[in-house]
Amino acid sequence: MSLIKLNDRAVKDVTQFGSISSLGSLTHISTATASSSASIEFTSGIDSTYKEYVFYFVNIHTSATANFTFNGSTDSGSNYNTTKTTTHFTPGHNEADSSTYLDYDTGKDLAQSTSFQSLGYGITTGNDESLSGYMHLFNPSSTTFVKHFIASVQYYDSNFSQNSFVAGYMNTTSAVDAIKFQMSSGNIDSGEILLFGVN
Repeated sequence: MSLIKLNDRAVKDVTQFGSISSLGSLTHISTATASSSASIEFTSGIDSTYKEYVFYFVNIHTSATANFTFNGSTDSGSNYNTTKTTTHFTPGHNEADSSTYLDYDTGKDLAQSTSFQSLGYGITTGNDESLSGYMHLFNPSSTTFVKHFIASVQYYDSNFSQNSFVAGYMNTTSAVDAIKFQMSSGNIDSGEILLFGVN
């Protein structure tokens, strides 16, 4: 990798960069569209091709008040039960400007648990309510290190703007080769999940 040299004295005044060999790119792998779907699974495309994968969630709508969750698999989707340790916090603000919060709730994170991890919490069913966001998964094919992930989702829920931030790791040195998304209750009524590899 070549060095990046700034050709100006101060970063705030930069007008030109030296040579940059590559900034990387996103490669679209697949798109899954929900239609009253119990779950969305990605059982192919997560392998050693890329060191980082990104899932984009677009207008995920639920059929029942529920959490939007995920889990990983080390056996191509036969079981979704990776052990995870995670952290989860959520700020929120309502439309009336009468209520705000910043919430770290230990009931939303996991400590060496094989349960599904919530990415969005208590999402309701209004026709205009949905969730969008992303999750990065780092080096899932490694057989040396645990599998780190970070996620941020924004959702409109009962007149609140809520933004959940979730991070953690799947505590396995086996390759994680499949990911499953589902609601904690009911179905994913509609929406899309796109999978990209990062070059």
